[in-house]
Amino acid sequence: MKHLTAILAATTALAGAAHAQDLSVVGSWSGLPLHGQYEAPFWSETMPAAGFNVELTTHNQMGLGLSEIYPLLGQGVYDVAMTVADYAVGDAPELEGLDVPLLALTADEARAMVDAARPMVSDIFRDRFNAEVLAIAPYPPQVVFCNAEISGLDDLEGLQVRASGRMTALLLEALGAEGVNVSFSEVPGALQNGVVDCAVTGAGSGYSAGWWEVSTHLLPIPLGGWDSVVTAMNLDTWNGLSEEQQATLRSEIVSGFEDPAWASAQDALVNDIACLTGNGECPAGEARDMILVEVSEADFTRARDVLTGTVLPDWAERAGGDWAERWNASVGQVVGVTIE
Repeated sequence: MKHLTAILAATTALAGAAHAQDLSVVGSWSGLPLHGQYEAPFWSETMPAAGFNVELTTHNQMGLGLSEIYPLLGQGVYDVAMTVADYAVGDAPELEGLDVPLLALTADEARAMVDAARPMVSDIFRDRFNAEVLAIAPYPPQVVFCNAEISGLDDLEGLQVRASGRMTALLLEALGAEGVNVSFSEVPGALQNGVVDCAVTGAGSGYSAGWWEVSTHLLPIPLGGWDSVVTAMNLDTWNGLSEEQQATLRSEIVSGFEDPAWASAQDALVNDIACLTGNGECPAGEARDMILVEVSEADFTRARDVLTGTVLPDWAERAGGDWAERWNASVGQVVGVTIE
């Protein structure tokens, strides 16, 4: 009897291993906290424990062009991919409505926007990229690093500024700056060599990537939104999963990835500003000495007026269809903004 029990146990274990789902996963920027603290542990530890065999890399380790990440996912080159939604707006301009600058000043507000936009984002990914949306997580608010002396928003006029997305570029241009397209990894050299005067990214991302070495002033107005990172699975792979596997993945990715990433984002801006400027305790390491530029109420009001009067109507025209109506009825309801 003991021998039979041992055989049955071994057979069951082998059957479980045989039915484990193999997944090739392409993560976001490998050097940033979102990947190191949340993506990598989730896919490398949590999902194998839940019955998935995961092979994990990142898009920068693969040398992928940023605009290629989701199209290649849809073609089945890999099973799962995650990156900034703004990287895909060339193929899906309607996706810009997910991450609108200046509308969310806290992580709770940003998540409410994301939750409201999720049905739209799911439709976009199915139609444009043959993919199923699994999660949407934030980078910290996208602020302005300058290697130039500035004292407020007005001083951006006439400067060359690297934007973090299409809406941000339009916003900067409407404010009198020139939006410049420079990839994240090339920004330090561009700032150092005067190719750009300023650049927009998350405060924590800029700290991790050493932007404080090549910039002097920090303007903490969220001109670039929260740079939402969408995790999606190839739709054919998704449809090939059992209902139980789908339910497990849905549940685990919320509790093991999305919720922790959003929870850490709540205090991220305050902590990251402290790390960049030395104004407060830096939990991430050594504090730096960038000059903190205070954001005035007039600066914020001006930027919001440009957003609602120029940038959002421009997006509605480019997105076409009923996207403005859908946005007004979902995200717009949450943030109290209507696109006319």
